[in-house]
Amino acid sequence: MKQSQRLSGISKFILIGLGVVIALLGLALAAGGVKLVSLGGSWYFLVGGLVMAVSGLLIARFKLAGAWLFAAFLVGTAIWAVSDAGLVFWPVFSRLFMFSVIGLVVALVYPLLKRANGGVAGRGAYAVAAVLAVGVVVAAGNMFVAHPTVAATGTGPGLTPVEPDKAQKDWAHYGNTEGGSRFAALDQINRNNVDKLKVAWTYHTGDVAESDGNGAEDQLTPLQIGNKVFICTPHNNLIALDADTGKELWKNAINAQSKVWQRCRGMAYFDATKAIAQPSNSSIIEAKPAPAANCQRRLLTNTIDARLIAVDADTGEFCQGFGNNGQVDLKAGLGNVPDSYYQLSSAPLMAGTTVVVGGRVADNVQTDMPGGVIRGFDVITGAMRWAFDPGNPQDKKAPADGSTYVRSTPNSWAPMSYDPATNTVFLPMGSSSTDIYGVERSKLDHTYGASILALDATSGDERWVFQTVHNDLWDFDLPMQPSLIDFTKDGKSIPALVIGTKAGQIYVLDRATGKPLTDVKEVPVKAANIPNEPYSPTQPKSVGMPEIGAQHLTESDMWGATPYDQLLCRIDFKGMRYDGLYTAPGMDKSLSFPGSLGGMNWGSISTDPVHGFIFVNDMRLGLWIQMIPSQNKGQAAGGGEALNTGMGAVPLKGTPYAVNKNRFLSVAGIPCQAPPFGTLTAIDMKTQKIAWQVPVGTVEDTGPLGIRMHLPIKIGLPTLGGTLSTQGGLIFIAGTQDFYLRAFNSGNGEEVWKARLPVGSQGGPMTYVSPKTGKQYIVITAGGARQSTDRGDYVMAYALP
Repeated sequence: MKQSQRLSGISKFILIGLGVVIALLGLALAAGGVKLVSLGGSWYFLVGGLVMAVSGLLIARFKLAGAWLFAAFLVGTAIWAVSDAGLVFWPVFSRLFMFSVIGLVVALVYPLLKRANGGVAGRGAYAVAAVLAVGVVVAAGNMFVAHPTVAATGTGPGLTPVEPDKAQKDWAHYGNTEGGSRFAALDQINRNNVDKLKVAWTYHTGDVAESDGNGAEDQLTPLQIGNKVFICTPHNNLIALDADTGKELWKNAINAQSKVWQRCRGMAYFDATKAIAQPSNSSIIEAKPAPAANCQRRLLTNTIDARLIAVDADTGEFCQGFGNNGQVDLKAGLGNVPDSYYQLSSAPLMAGTTVVVGGRVADNVQTDMPGGVIRGFDVITGAMRWAFDPGNPQDKKAPADGSTYVRSTPNSWAPMSYDPATNTVFLPMGSSSTDIYGVERSKLDHTYGASILALDATSGDERWVFQTVHNDLWDFDLPMQPSLIDFTKDGKSIPALVIGTKAGQIYVLDRATGKPLTDVKEVPVKAANIPNEPYSPTQPKSVGMPEIGAQHLTESDMWGATPYDQLLCRIDFKGMRYDGLYTAPGMDKSLSFPGSLGGMNWGSISTDPVHGFIFVNDMRLGLWIQMIPSQNKGQAAGGGEALNTGMGAVPLKGTPYAVNKNRFLSVAGIPCQAPPFGTLTAIDMKTQKIAWQVPVGTVEDTGPLGIRMHLPIKIGLPTLGGTLSTQGGLIFIAGTQDFYLRAFNSGNGEEVWKARLPVGSQGGPMTYVSPKTGKQYIVITAGGARQSTDRGDYVMAYALP
């Protein structure tokens, strides 16, 4: 009797079908492997694919050797996986899980092969199948477990009770303090009881951002003063809520409009009845009481249509005597300003009695753009006190009629900080208008681009400037509020600032001089091939602090949900020019990692000044870039954010190039490098070492090809939005792509609580204690996450029962 006649029809169908599938999968692996080898990549995919294809063909022909050959392939794959990626869960999972499942099926059908060959199957095949099944189940279960990139060392912050005289009274600034601490000296909610938090109240603003991928996202950190919580909406409507109930107390419907930008990140607050902190090194202009008692306490916002607005914090009415009916035109002196090219994208800064505002100038649109002037206004009258024009820094006055501030200069779009002790404003600076083409940049553009700039708050005079990128060609503008800390060096406490960058660097600078307090090295970098581009031969790296999410990628770092999308990522990676962090864009396709989205972004750092820690969240998204020679005779780009995340070729009008930028993603829409794609990190500033680093976010509300997986797989996704640190030993964050507000134990990075939000959030969590009831609240706004089309208008407060 023939071998095949010993099998039933369905058994034959199973073996032939399985063999054909394995053979086809092997051929696909080998075909990609040929391409990869031609690019100088790993031989595994070619060799492994051929072995797999032969094993499949043998199984389809009912040969026992097919199963043994697949077993050899699986063992070889395991050896290669560990040698290629080490014993790290997600990289090994990507290489082994799919093939282990196939191996399990092969083990289960092995008795059919034995029968086809006249033998009797023993129990060995089922034992192998059982082992593989256990391995597959354990691996699948580990998808739902957080895998820290840096395990807790036991050196994280402890718990120190809040001293009553040091307890937080109000959250009166965007970052809680003028210096952006994002730290609350409150501990009613703490590690021991946070799991009991419940929704205390919910408020609907009635203003939902309508996103087309161009910047319609709620990214607010509310303020709280006394019994009022203040919020602003994506169209800059100002609202006051009762701190205990969320009941609306007043609303001023500003209804600002912008084609490409719908968001309000924050506001500023000023109380004319309170004394102003007097700096030690310069005089500050004292506040004068507002006339007719209108606006003794005032709330200030800058709008998406370029106005600075002041309203009475008690009533919501416009402040009389401030500008024109409570409003100042911020387009004054800028010249031609299409509304899609210039918006105010971060909260105004209260610096004594001066309100300081920067501005967002759209990236990569054209060479002729509004200037990046930074201005200081009198908080009572709205009169401009000074203007710092990066193209004309000596002249602090407004331009004469018919003139404008210098066009297309570096701007400051991110939140700023203020040190009352020295009357100094610290500005995170961006780059001049065509961010990735520097041929036309002036000496001053090269001075102020991608730098931290310190100005006198009263005069606008420059104190110092420190540059983090020379001739920035990556859109590595400074994206966050500098946080003011006290830094100990050689046993001496030094007033310092700490800031993170899109390039994954963290800088610690002396507040008085701008000199680095930790080691910064100029490292050699390679040029690309754009004619006349003044490439810098070196770039700074902050080697004295941990680098966050900016590792030097290799082919082995490529990843995929399966070996096949990993293979395609490897082919893409080997097909691009990549020299590490500062790989300059050229006319070939080059990889920038991290890309211009971060690294770290505008959400900023939170601090723990009691224990000497900072907390950093990041995103890990590469971008590939290609400069395309072009006549550029068409329309300029619209000024939205989409062009910086990948929407085909974009004209850099006024330059000889268009640019093609896109995220470095697999065919499944997953970042091509290994997870995590977003983390939360605790850094001990006493040692400048990472105390722990954990992945943040799951694929519950997103997934491959944008399909929601509805699974809490703790892979760690890109974060966009700030953190809150409390003396209760907690870190709160909501800026993930799934719809949660989370609390982490600041001592070890363990997730200790999470609450499901109606939609995602990119807001900054804040906290306060009600002066009326003594209850501590955690507040978050939820308007929608970056990768989701779901939008909302929620303000939610949590408290202990």
